[in-house]
Amino acid sequence: MDVPAIDPTIPPSGPGCVECEQATGWWVALRRCAACGHVGCCDSSPGQHARAHWTATGHPVMRTYEPGEGWWWDYAATDYTDGPPLAPPLAHPDDQPTPGPEGRVPPDWRQHLHR
Repeated sequence: MDVPAIDPTIPPSGPGCVECEQATGWWVALRRCAACGHVGCCDSSPGQHARAHWTATGHPVMRTYEPGEGWWWDYAATDYTDGPPLAPPLAHPDDQPTPGPEGRVPPDWRQHLHR
């Protein structure tokens, strides 16, 4: 059975990147899988876990998980896309810094970015 590219009823997996949280890592920005709610870090982050989630699951559509942003990305099409309203919350907590999480981002974080 195929999983739909977008399931608007599924809430996000949490306030931060699932894999970075397990490994006490850090992220630049967060992305939310529109199919299953998995929160992963962006392609600029050291772990690139949102892309890894797409590769592992085939879930191509992600929505930004940053406060004040509302764009969508389709990894399969390598282009922006649109989607329906998703289950809240639509972003990580406002008091969580970007990059984050607080206390784990190295002072030289810009030198660790993937470009």
